[in-house]
Amino acid sequence: MDYKYIEQLLERYWNDATTLEEEAILRSFFSQEDIPASLVQYKPLFTLAQAEKEECVLGADFDAAILELVDDSQPVKAKTVSLRERFMPLFRAVAVVAVFLSLGQAAQVAFQSGTDNAAPEVAFSVKDSVSTGMSIAKGDSVKVDTLKKVILTPDILK
Repeated sequence: MDYKYIEQLLERYWNDATTLEEEAILRSFFSQEDIPASLVQYKPLFTLAQAEKEECVLGADFDAAILELVDDSQPVKAKTVSLRERFMPLFRAVAVVAVFLSLGQAAQVAFQSGTDNAAPEVAFSVKDSVSTGMSIAKGDSVKVDTLKKVILTPDILK
């Protein structure tokens, strides 16, 4: 019998040029009992996958054994989470932001051009006489500058 076609398929297989159908032909050829002596050396290569499929079969009792191991008779309880616990990460983030803003404000005050850290000065002159001018409550003309020092306007000092 002439096995030229099988030899050509083997050459193409070694050159990695076979299709899936041609590899299936080679597997079916090498799964036969009578193979020429010159091609017997290639039989384990093409029958190995089939032999492994037959060897790696799980027993009938495997599923029952696994289900027995996994079977949990205790129900899983759901944990209730309070509103406080849900917002705890948000509270922590707000606290971190507050700390950074406080440190930033302290650093800004420390590095201002005037290093005078004294309390803001308030200059009020109290008169014993009753003023007849406009009421301070109605027309407040006190202005505060950026250094937190009170500047009194002339119409307040009347």
